[in-house]
Amino acid sequence: MELAKRIQPTMTRQEQEQRDRKAASNRQLTALLGKIAIYVVTTTLAIIFIAPWAWMVSASFQPIGDIFDWPPSWIPENFTLNNYTRFFEEANIGRLVLNSTLVAGSVVIAQLFLNSLAAYTFAKRRFPGRNLLFVIMLGALMIPGQVNLIPAYLILQHVPLAGGNDILGNGGHGWLDSYAGLIVPSLSSIYGIFLLRQYMKSIPDDLIDAAKIDGAGHFRIYWQIVLPLCGPALAAMSIFTFTYHWNDFFWPLILITSESLRTLQLGLALFVVRNRTVWDIVMAGSVIATLPILVIFLLFQRYFIRGISLTGMRG
Repeated sequence: MELAKRIQPTMTRQEQEQRDRKAASNRQLTALLGKIAIYVVTTTLAIIFIAPWAWMVSASFQPIGDIFDWPPSWIPENFTLNNYTRFFEEANIGRLVLNSTLVAGSVVIAQLFLNSLAAYTFAKRRFPGRNLLFVIMLGALMIPGQVNLIPAYLILQHVPLAGGNDILGNGGHGWLDSYAGLIVPSLSSIYGIFLLRQYMKSIPDDLIDAAKIDGAGHFRIYWQIVLPLCGPALAAMSIFTFTYHWNDFFWPLILITSESLRTLQLGLALFVVRNRTVWDIVMAGSVIATLPILVIFLLFQRYFIRGISLTGMRG
């Protein structure tokens, strides 16, 4: 009897250990299946989104007769660089890239300063009507951009003392067909202010209070304390802003008439003549147009992902 009593607890512990090992194995199997499902879904989505761009790159190295073969050729059978050669010959590529870089770069620099300054004001300054003003500003995001096209065009046309206008803004073309018309309306953005404001809310107020005790003013606090801590959010906003204005086609199409002011996207439109599109050259030009965005994202993707993941953690 005593021997049986000694053996019984031992057997119970062995069964419990076996049960625990089985449960742990089931949990590991469930976690593994979950990871596999996530990888399958993300890989499928990545292929769906990358496939058009990959085909565009492949088509840029194919003659026009091979581009529309079915099924499509992912690897060019008749590899050629003629599409790129013709694009460089027929388009003033240097001027187009310079104009796009100037416009997109100027807008990014201006928005980095103005958006962050406004975001600091909404995040760390206290003044009457702050929340109401912020809500009104966010409400403007609901207004479609197309609604503002005609008013913005008329305002730029009647800028006083610009483009032949008199003091009342009449008689000339103002800032139409100019770099100022492409850049000035985009010097700040509500979305950029909102993005940076949400990130700045996560910065402890103790840092601000300590700086005030040391005698720092608000601009010094913004410039030397808050702004260096907002690197990820600034990188995310820079990528968003540069991508949008580099790829912008509609606004330059309305505003620009001079050949010397055309951006790269307008340069690509030159190869769409009436009902005929020179697809081989367009593919080559599109690859060139996407390279700067791809390079910038690869260089700053770490800050971009961190900025997106941390923005909005606090209200």
